[in-house]
Amino acid sequence: MRWLASGALLGGVLAACAASVPAEMSEAGNGTTVVFGRILTVLTASSSRPYEPKVSFFEVLNQGTGNRTKVDVNSNDTVFLLRLSAGDYEVTRVQIHEGPFTALADLALTFHVGQERAAYLGTWRIGVEQPRNDRRILVSVVHDQEDQAEAVQRLVADHEDLAGQAVTTLLPLPATSETALYEVMPYPRVVPYFRRHW
Repeated sequence: MRWLASGALLGGVLAACAASVPAEMSEAGNGTTVVFGRILTVLTASSSRPYEPKVSFFEVLNQGTGNRTKVDVNSNDTVFLLRLSAGDYEVTRVQIHEGPFTALADLALTFHVGQERAAYLGTWRIGVEQPRNDRRILVSVVHDQEDQAEAVQRLVADHEDLAGQAVTTLLPLPATSETALYEVMPYPRVVPYFRRHW
């Protein structure tokens, strides 16, 4: 499995803007919680496109401050790490790409961060339907103990100060959801007024 370490939420970001998270997470800071999880994508049916779907990024909103951060993923199966201060959060959208094709979906996955040192956000499974006009994604959040144990090992290897710390499970809600997937420009080699989805 490939791993992705991501940085902390940046303070002072305007509500309308999203700060892009760097690929490497800096040392754990005081007053923040290291949250982590696994995110993976699968096709729910065969596709005529010669590309597998991958998550480009997902966006996290701090509901109290309005600050947003874009978590870069660029993988179909990886572990993400974030440093978050206490508060209520919502995963608001996710971008999927298949080669040159790109699509966005609005999400509403919510979770609360308290005073934990480390928290596991579960395994996020994103099922992507085959290309068509009314394409949708199916999102499920599960507690996979094997995934959690593997992620904890990686976490402690990168951050020795977290060794021996209790890990709290914070599964975003709802556990399952379905939402529309909208393809966005730039769209490869197609006149903008007529787009084929297959």
